Amino acid sequence: MANIDIPTVSSFQFLKNANLILRNPLPFHRENFEKLGDIFQVDLGFRKNVIFCRDANFAEYVLKKNHKNYHKSTIQTEDMAKYLGHGLLTTDGEEWRKQRRMIQPAFHKKQLAQLLNTIDAAIKTEIDKVETGKAIDIFPIFNDLAFQTVVKSLFSSAAGQEEITRLQYITEAAQKMLVKELRQPFKGWWFKLSGKIKHHLELTQEARDILKKIVADRRQSGQRQDDLLDMLLDARYEDGEAMSEKQLIDEILILFTAGHETTSNALTFTAKLLANHPEIQDKIAAEVKEARANSENHFEFLKNCTYTSQVVEESMRLYPPVYFIDRVNLEDDEFNGIHIPKNSSLLFSLYEIHRNEEHWKNPEGFDPDRFEGGGNKHEPYYFPFGAGPRKCIGNNFAMYEMIMTVAELVSRFKISAPSADIEIQPLITLKPKNAILEFTPR
Repeated sequence: MANIDIPTVSSFQFLKNANLILRNPLPFHRENFEKLGDIFQVDLGFRKNVIFCRDANFAEYVLKKNHKNYHKSTIQTEDMAKYLGHGLLTTDGEEWRKQRRMIQPAFHKKQLAQLLNTIDAAIKTEIDKVETGKAIDIFPIFNDLAFQTVVKSLFSSAAGQEEITRLQYITEAAQKMLVKELRQPFKGWWFKLSGKIKHHLELTQEARDILKKIVADRRQSGQRQDDLLDMLLDARYEDGEAMSEKQLIDEILILFTAGHETTSNALTFTAKLLANHPEIQDKIAAEVKEARANSENHFEFLKNCTYTSQVVEESMRLYPPVYFIDRVNLEDDEFNGIHIPKNSSLLFSLYEIHRNEEHWKNPEGFDPDRFEGGGNKHEPYYFPFGAGPRKCIGNNFAMYEMIMTVAELVSRFKISAPSADIEIQPLITLKPKNAILEFTPR
């Protein structure tokens, strides 16, 4: 069978659009998918190509069926690892498998059920800060909420507010620096010469020192809090060994980063979508009222909030926080007649797959009813938490947190917006922009 040639966007076209791509690459992707089909490649010059794909079957093949041949790119294994260390998000191969097997039990539903009181308290504390009767940017509130939820779930009350504030500042500063490095590689020499990279690496070391002290204090106290830190300290490799201190700190730093930014993005987009659909807000409010009356605990409450869950799922379809997944193949491969040479860079656009009219009726519309019965029926073309063995380990934690937050928010307030427009800022994750909303007591 003859190999099918992948349509190519020339390096000239790429450079011509470089400034637009820097600000927002999604329109450039959409234009080329519509013109060239579900798979195309961009010639970046210097014999370097990137293959872009919105074919859900190809994504499933790479992420599930032949995942051993496809590893993460250097963006995560080197660039992100520089600031976060080598944990689940930034490792590959046997090192990743060993860590995943060890940490997985801490994120089982039964273990997470123990954290729901903590998560609920953190959510309520932050939603108390929502001001009514005026237009406010909701993203900072959700950003604080998501970070506080992760910290309290990890450490209970072990971390003071001063430490939490500093950890949040450092986590966000390192992410901003990484975005600059990735989006402006031609300034790499300046970032080094000016000391910017050195400064941010020193900040990351400060965060590590704060975390080391918290871990040391927990070990010395001899008291259990049954939080995520206790679960990670309890975790053992197959030979009975515990994680090294360095590995433990790496994993905690990654939980901060992966666990708060994606969640705050998703919550912000959900609130913006709800502002445009008051009838959906009313359905959530009615469901939450009934669920509270018929639930003896938080776990039961979550099970009873099926429509609220559908709303979150549909929001992540339209605005997936992780809007692309990148992979590099270790060996030559072939998919449906397309030859993929060894060391090819592949970029799967979840944003496009989630809006592909082949899979979704009225793909641009906000319709939570399409997720009635759960998201599993859309699994072959719905990847809000990734897919395959590397699916996000914290997906249940994130869903519980988001459902509880939306339930709390909508049961307290009616949400409206001065503008129906939803603005996006695609960085490492898909971030919201100008998320201005108004809240009225319900």
